[in-house]
This record gives sequence, structure tokens and C-alpha cells, in this order.
Amino acid sequence: MQNQGEPTFRQSVDIMFNRAVKLMGLPPGLEQKIRVCNATYTVRFGVRLRGDIHTFVGYRSVHSEHMEPVKGGIRYAMSVNQDEVEALAALMTYKCALVETPFGGSKGGLCIDPREWNEHELELITRRFAYELAKRDLINPAQNVPAPDMGTGEREMAWIADQYRRMNTTDINAAACVTGKPLNAGGIAGRVEATGRGVQYALREFFRHPEDVAAAKMEGKLDGKRVIVQGLGNVGYHAAAFLSQEDGALITGVIERDGAIVNPKGIDVDALRDHIAEHGGVASFTGGAYVKDGAKVLEEECDILIPAALEGVINLTNAGNIKAPLIIEAANGPITSGADEILRKRGTVIIPDMYANAGGVTVSYFEWVKNLSHIRFGRLQRRQEEARHQLLVDEIERIAAAGGDNFGLSAHFKRDYLRGAGELELVRSGLDDTMRAAYNSMREVWHEREDVHDLRVAAYLVSIDRVAKSYTSKGL
Repeated sequence: MQNQGEPTFRQSVDIMFNRAVKLMGLPPGLEQKIRVCNATYTVRFGVRLRGDIHTFVGYRSVHSEHMEPVKGGIRYAMSVNQDEVEALAALMTYKCALVETPFGGSKGGLCIDPREWNEHELELITRRFAYELAKRDLINPAQNVPAPDMGTGEREMAWIADQYRRMNTTDINAAACVTGKPLNAGGIAGRVEATGRGVQYALREFFRHPEDVAAAKMEGKLDGKRVIVQGLGNVGYHAAAFLSQEDGALITGVIERDGAIVNPKGIDVDALRDHIAEHGGVASFTGGAYVKDGAKVLEEECDILIPAALEGVINLTNAGNIKAPLIIEAANGPITSGADEILRKRGTVIIPDMYANAGGVTVSYFEWVKNLSHIRFGRLQRRQEEARHQLLVDEIERIAAAGGDNFGLSAHFKRDYLRGAGELELVRSGLDDTMRAAYNSMREVWHEREDVHDLRVAAYLVSIDRVAKSYTSKGL
């Protein structure tokens, strides 16, 4: 979504990159090496469908190979083009560096509307696309590992993984060629919720720092904060559900394709998601007031605004009307560079996409490690942890009985304490640790450098510095 008078998404990424590197003093050659996209492969392939041959155009872009494999999703959308894919690949490089996952940045896309094709047709299209990429090592556990993105999910990743196996029958690590797979096909618990869960953990960490909350002209914790979510897809739904059900936030607005629902007392996001699945939109939902011009709800009063769908939804046309003091970018590039400048001058705090939606690639990393190790997390240590906890509980109860005191541990405490961590608990723990560490690396730069005034520049500084050090260590 580009408005006249402001740069494209790719140009926005370059502008934000330039703001950061001006403060770094990198050698010009190294700066250019980090900036440019290493390679983009364009494929045009035909598939016989409905009695005719249909030609599809797809892309796979590799931005940086300072670490391998490179990592990045594959999206299915009619808006897919080379510039968008290259910009998203660059963001993946910086995102992986910021959260310290050992990947370079990549991205892929297929120019297709998945709603126009049935499941069998989509499988044929996806398998052919995967074939075209895999035979050029653009899908490979050691070189290039895709994941789901807009318009794709577990189903498509399972097809891609199976296609890779058919082409590489002796590759013992074939399952690691793609992440975001279903559990029964080598996936990992917690991957579907990962990006939304990461948004929740990012906000929790932000609210642990009163100084940062004050910078957004707020106080207190997440409990009771009014939240507007734009896009109730996978990311928006999980972020909204976790924030409302676990942290006490009020989801006061949800914006979808056919309009928006507003309710100052809070929206039941589960009920709304079920309604959308049944009716295809929000228009007839009774749990709030319907607003036909959904984009206007971005400008409503709230404490936290979560754009969780397409890029460019906050731009020069509406940035001046945005009232939220805190915006967390759950989507990639939802704020254009022009809008970013307007919001920064007004004092709006923006938690940038590079960090905020890194939950997906973080848990993808865990899945990749699981596939390479050929064992699920928790399998070796879970029962041993439970046995150690049981020893402690038994000893406490023995001491209490010997002392004759009216003392005993509650059944609830014993159940929770004795339960060893399974894969889902370990994945959430690892994601929480990652989001905390990444946030603190940003805020340290934000607060300690006088020439850094926002989290986005801080995020770019941290990530570009890590990429630069990686290239330098390779002798560049």
C-alpha cells in the first residue's frame, strides 16, 4: 500500500538502514555489502489445472549469507513482487541478528491468490514451486530454510518438506529444510502461536521498565490497557488472545478487511474469530459496534495499537491522526518511513517490527534444531526433573511430619512443582528469554546513546553491528 509522495516499502527499509549507519562509522565497502541483496531468483513455472496450463511467478531472495542457512518465509499474495521480497529479506537479516538466531536473511513469495484455488490445486502449485527452488538449493537444511508467511501455513510447509524429501531421499536432515510444519510432520509445539506470543512477551518486557513506559506517556502494567488490533489473522489473533486472557488487557477494537468492531468494554476475540470463520467478515458480529470504514479505527483513542497485517497501513495520510502513545509492529513494515518520522516527532513510542514479530523466526530456529537433533525437547530430561522435584517434596513432608507441625504442601503446589517441562513449556521459555534479551540490547542503546532517540534505530544499530562483526570475522 503506497501513497503518493512517500517511498516504497523497500525504499523505507533503506531509509531506516541509512539513519542507523550514519551513526556507526562503518567502512563504506562493508556498509554497502550489508545493505545490498546478494541474489534474487525469479521462477516462472506452469501447472496444468482445470484443463489448461497456468503460469505462476515466484521469487526467492537471499539478502545476506554472513551466516548460513538463510531463513525467511514464503508468502502467497497477488501483491508479491521482487522489491517487496528483497525488502523483507533484508528485514530478516536484521531480525535474525537482533534476536541472535544463527541465520542470514532470505524471503520468498508466489504471486497468487490462494483463495482462487482448491486444496488439491494449491498442493500441485506449491510442490512445483518447491521443486523449482529446491533443485537450485534455495530450499535446503544447510543453505536456505523457508517458513510460513502471509497466505501460507502448516499445510504448505508439509507439502514443501515432502517434496524436498522426494528429491533428496538420502538426506537424513530433510525435515529441517523448512520450518512451521505440523507436529506430525516434524513441527514443534508452539510454532503456530509463536509470532503472537512474541508480541505478548515484547510488551511484557516493555512494561517491566517504568522509564520506557513513561516515555510513552503511560504508567502501570499491561492490566487494563486498551488495545486496538489491525488484522485478526494468525499473529493478530494470538497476540490479542494472550494479552486479553493472560495479561488483563482490553481489546477495544479489531480491524478486518470488511470493517471493524469497537467495544470500549472489551471484545471477546475467540468469539470474533469464530464469527469471521463462519461469516467471512466482522459485519454482523454482535459483540461490539460495527464500523464500515475500518481504517478509521486506527485513529481511535487507545493505549496500544497493534498493526498485525499488511505493510504501509500507517502512512502519510493518517499518521497525524494516530492517538495511540505506543505502537507495536506485529506485521512487517506497517508504518512507512514518512509516517515513522511524524510519529517520532509527536513522541509516539514504536516497538519496531524487526524485534516485535521475531517470535516466529525464534521458534523456527528451535524447530530447525529439533529436526537436526532428531529428538523433541524435554524427552531426555523431563522425567528426571520430576524425580528430583519429588525428592524435595518428600523430604519437606518428612521433616514436617517428624516435627509434628500441622504442615503440608497443597495438592495444587505439588502438581505444578512436580511437573517437568515439556516441549511447549521449553519453547515458551526459550522465546521469552530471547525476547527479553533482544529488548534489553535495544533499550541499552536507546537510553545510553544521546544520538539515538527511538527503538527502531537502536534495533538497527544492534543488528547491523552484529552482521558487520560476522563479516569482519570472515575476513571481509
